[in-house]
Amino acid sequence: MTTASGHTGATTVLPGQAIKTDTAGLIAGDVSIPAGGDRLPAYRAMPEGAGPFPVVLVIEEIFGLHEYIKDVCRRLAKLGYCAVAPELYARLGDIGAVTDVQVLLRDFISKTPDAQVMSDIDATLAWAVASSKGDAARAGITGFCRGGRATLFYAAHSKNVKAGIAWYGKFTSPRTDIQPDMAMDVAGKLNCPVLGLYGGKDKGIPVEEAHQFEAAAKAAGKAVEMVIYPEADHAFHADYRPSFDAAAAADGWRRMLGWLSQNGVA
Repeated sequence: MTTASGHTGATTVLPGQAIKTDTAGLIAGDVSIPAGGDRLPAYRAMPEGAGPFPVVLVIEEIFGLHEYIKDVCRRLAKLGYCAVAPELYARLGDIGAVTDVQVLLRDFISKTPDAQVMSDIDATLAWAVASSKGDAARAGITGFCRGGRATLFYAAHSKNVKAGIAWYGKFTSPRTDIQPDMAMDVAGKLNCPVLGLYGGKDKGIPVEEAHQFEAAAKAAGKAVEMVIYPEADHAFHADYRPSFDAAAAADGWRRMLGWLSQNGVA
């Protein structure tokens, strides 16, 4: 467990306030990915050029595939990655039009089977390799909030990613028929090294749970590192929200890139 510094703030959503990254030198835009008999809306950003490019799957928060997540893809593409973010809740409606967190949790998050999420991310990776010059041998995954939880699950589900980076993904959650496991349950089943980036003042994710996940993973011989920013709140990387912590976000981004590189996704 590593402790780092940061600041704190509230977590009110302010859509449209993400820092914009331009598309110069990139191929970037909305795409459509075949998945389970449907077509998922998604966003892809990658460098111009022949490729192949290392792949980073970018998994959204609960607020949908909005500008912040697209901007994260462009930031990664500027560094040479093919970054693809699927809209995992598209089958249930326009999640981007909803700002009430309780409605999002009730009508989208709780109704989306974990098995479907894993299958959709599988399809996204396959599409990135087949249609976007992605290198199947150099693939990683990162996600934020609910996407952080999905990242932990995907690291245990797939043998096709070499690194996972979870930004404040919950370790515990209610068990249901379509979401039968908690992320804590998969700590000993990880197929790739996992880096966790968490805020010490996140009221929804006790620091003790990060310790427990890390200990369980290491007891099973898995490579896991949990980094805690003592003064940071939940969503400290989200630069369109008051919770944004520039220092913690920058340090987490640096650590993420290092984790990808040292585990063969560079």
